[in-house]
Amino acid sequence: MKATYKKYILNFKRPSGTSRGVLRTKETWFLILQEGEKIGVGECGILRTLSIDDRPDYEEKIQWVCENIHLPLEDLLAQLVEFPSIQFGVEMALKSFEAQDPFQLFPSAFTEGKKGIKINGLIWMGEEAFMLEQIQQKLEQGFSCIKLKIGAIDFEKEIALLQSIRKKYSALEIELRVDANGAFSTKEALQKLKLLSELDLHSIEQPIKQGQITEMAQLCATTPLPIALDEELIGVFSASDKDKLLASILPQYIILKPSLIGGFKGTQEWIDLAEKHKIGWWVTSALESNIGLNAISQYTFMQDSHMPQGLGTGSLYTNNIESPLQIKGETITYNPKENWDINSIL
Repeated sequence: MKATYKKYILNFKRPSGTSRGVLRTKETWFLILQEGEKIGVGECGILRTLSIDDRPDYEEKIQWVCENIHLPLEDLLAQLVEFPSIQFGVEMALKSFEAQDPFQLFPSAFTEGKKGIKINGLIWMGEEAFMLEQIQQKLEQGFSCIKLKIGAIDFEKEIALLQSIRKKYSALEIELRVDANGAFSTKEALQKLKLLSELDLHSIEQPIKQGQITEMAQLCATTPLPIALDEELIGVFSASDKDKLLASILPQYIILKPSLIGGFKGTQEWIDLAEKHKIGWWVTSALESNIGLNAISQYTFMQDSHMPQGLGTGSLYTNNIESPLQIKGETITYNPKENWDINSIL
């Protein structure tokens, strides 16, 4: 078996605002395994400034994987602990290589096209008019769960935006999730959570910056609005450290991005520990191409979660890999009659 990799630049259809700036492109690396006619494809995708493995030796480590792909998976993953997105790419590529169909990693009613996964509609940060436009589009498309990035425009304007949605739609009609990406200071966080809680929101992701364990634990204990940890999970590698973090903070939810937390193995550890501590969870993509999104979607379907998942990112790019993934209303589906176009990465 021969392993190679290829860097690929994904181009956003329109600049997408986050608390870490505006995204126009997204780097990713495809790990390709070949033996005769048989292939396997994985994706190693990082988010600059957020991924723990955003470091100068990243591509060098992918090259190391290609040279050592013959090692047992357990040994490979052990050497890649500090590179969670490469761990994920390796798991994905090997599972793809071993599968009967290299793009059906977890055969199920999802890959047969019989069932879909309910997802939330994602609203990007931006000017008020732009955010309102996105909200209207998502509602017209049939989404009943909407996630808004907040923390970019004036907080009072964001509250007004949420209030305008609530005037039209009750919490029974539209579930609202917000993601602060750590934008609140510890001093103002509780007061802002109280204001937000009056709007019947489902939850808020990462209200304060990661790494403030005591402050986050206190917030989770006193919050009137359920808190979901996101960035807080990044860089926590061992199962014992994961358990300690959850036991210390006891959040209401955790959000799982396989590319940021060590792929299938890392995600499963978090799920098992969350369920041990009676903490809710859902899975979200980290702006992967359709290669990674496909793997995450298939894995997520197998978890049998009935919450809306964060898997609606496939249509963000002008040059995504054409795939059988489709969004119908508020559901992501897989049409096995459609083909993958991977000529651009082979």
